[in-house]
Amino acid sequence: SNFPDNVSSPRAAGADARSPPMFVQLQSRRKPRPPWATVLLVATCVALFLWLVAEPLAGRGVLLSYWGTVPATLFDSSVPWLTQLLELRFARLVTALFIHADWIHLTTNLLFLVIFGVPAERALGAGRFLFLFIVGGALANLVGAWTLAAVSSPIIGSSGAVSSVVGAYLALYPRARLGLVLPLGVFLEFVRVPAPLLIGFWAMLQVLFAFVGPTFGAVAWWTHIAGFLLGIVIALAWRPALARRARN
Repeated sequence: SNFPDNVSSPRAAGADARSPPMFVQLQSRRKPRPPWATVLLVATCVALFLWLVAEPLAGRGVLLSYWGTVPATLFDSSVPWLTQLLELRFARLVTALFIHADWIHLTTNLLFLVIFGVPAERALGAGRFLFLFIVGGALANLVGAWTLAAVSSPIIGSSGAVSSVVGAYLALYPRARLGLVLPLGVFLEFVRVPAPLLIGFWAMLQVLFAFVGPTFGAVAWWTHIAGFLLGIVIALAWRPALARRARN
């Protein structure tokens, strides 16, 4: 065979025909896929919030009550099951995840969603991540509604779903560290803190506020707690499948 001048022939290099073949392992430079599911969830929440704030104040309250999870309506035993199904009352467990009352409520949830959702989505894949957000959030809303069964105010917001994402993140990355900015006098110090420590402190606050919090009764704290625990359980159940996918 003829070889270019800058490439040596195997024979010219003195290779023996019986020598075993040599393989060179090349590093994969494939970039991780964009977290499109997280981006889609953020865009949906923002779009629906802009739609709500464009409505008159009176109409906004009606929409929140209609699309939110109203515990007293959800657990109204005087209404036949068929009527409840036709009115899609249980579907409000899902629709409530995408509507928020104000900018603070929206931005807080979306900040947590981006911080914990992007790595969680890359570990789980977009399909599993959407399942975690929607099913975990809906079940968290169901628990929250059950604890407030007589309340006529709607449960709204993606807090339960985001709590599921936080729980899944903890189960998937138990040794991770999170960046934290601490004020030290006139300076700001950036430190890396173990994720279980920060997330555990947050979870402890949710339990505390569920009983003696300053906004007791105004926030469905049990929705946060249920979502967090569900996220841990769902992620742990998926870990064997994720390990097989990683090996393949």
